[in-house]
Amino acid sequence: MIITIDGPAGAGKSTVARMLADRLGFEFLDTGAMYRAVAWACVDRRIDLNDADAVSETVAEISIQFESERIVCNGRDVTTEIRSAEASHAASIVAAVPAVRLEMVRLQRESAAGHDYVTEGRDQGSEVFPDSECKFFLTADPKERAARRLLELQSRGQSGSMEEVLAQIIDRDERDRSRDIGPLIKADDAIEVDTSRKAIEQVVEYLEQTSRERLAISASKS
Repeated sequence: MIITIDGPAGAGKSTVARMLADRLGFEFLDTGAMYRAVAWACVDRRIDLNDADAVSETVAEISIQFESERIVCNGRDVTTEIRSAEASHAASIVAAVPAVRLEMVRLQRESAAGHDYVTEGRDQGSEVFPDSECKFFLTADPKERAARRLLELQSRGQSGSMEEVLAQIIDRDERDRSRDIGPLIKADDAIEVDTSRKAIEQVVEYLEQTSRERLAISASKS
């Protein structure tokens, strides 16, 4: 079974997806890390992120592997590097390149085939796994999302201001929603969950309860 969790940056997708996967005994597919790894490779090679051809060549040449909680790109552990604000910003740019999205979708479907996965991203329920039995769409107030992102950066010893992070959040929302391929969109059959002013445990408990209900329904049909 595939459980998809989509939504904008800072809505809490990665955190709750990991916790939900752990509670259900599912695997967790970190699709955001895939795009960040591509972005890191482009930045590392000093590729112009707005040069779609150069970005396309890069994604065709690199290899990305998940090793437990580590992300390895071309044999190098980039787990820490891809969590920077720069990598996050770059990821939203390269994600709009058709060749990147096609390759990432292929990898995501290939990774999930035959497994029970909780997967999060921008288009998991709407495009990558449209037949998923359980879909969620997380939202939150932009200012609250920016505050969460700032705390995350500070916890890693990285700098930034609330104004800068909020501007990046708003800019990324616009890019994610307006791109032609794999835009940020709520699938028609996805359950929307507003995480504003909610504790993580509260959100995860709701997702777990709903997921188990869907699992039971799915099992009864098989």
